[in-house]
Amino acid sequence: MTESGYTSAMLVVAQVFEVIAAAVLMVGLVLAFVLSIRAYRRDADGKAAYRTLRQTFGGVILLGLEILVAGDLIRTVAVEPTFDNVVVLGLIVLIRTFLSFSLEIEIDGVPPWRRGLVSGVTVIKNAAQPSPGQ
Repeated sequence: MTESGYTSAMLVVAQVFEVIAAAVLMVGLVLAFVLSIRAYRRDADGKAAYRTLRQTFGGVILLGLEILVAGDLIRTVAVEPTFDNVVVLGLIVLIRTFLSFSLEIEIDGVPPWRRGLVSGVTVIKNAAQPSPGQ
């Protein structure tokens, strides 16, 4: 494979990651609303339904951010690994990490280092489980 062919292939791979991240966000939004409606019907409690919506979509956003970082990593390191691009990647990862921490604190109410490791998928799973006593 020529260098140009390799670069084109890695750009396509990075774009695939971006498309997957967008799909995760769209499907996750629908899933969050479905789970929220289910929680409201089960408990007739608007606060619980809102909390379910918030936790579920927050977890989806975290997962989407992780996928986008992977796409950025491929684009930067595999396609054009210049010092400037690596610095830009570092800034993007720093900003997305700050967003992830902020979302995790918003979802769980505690900083990530104050609780066990919880991924975006675990947050979604916990939000989808029925309330205790059901």
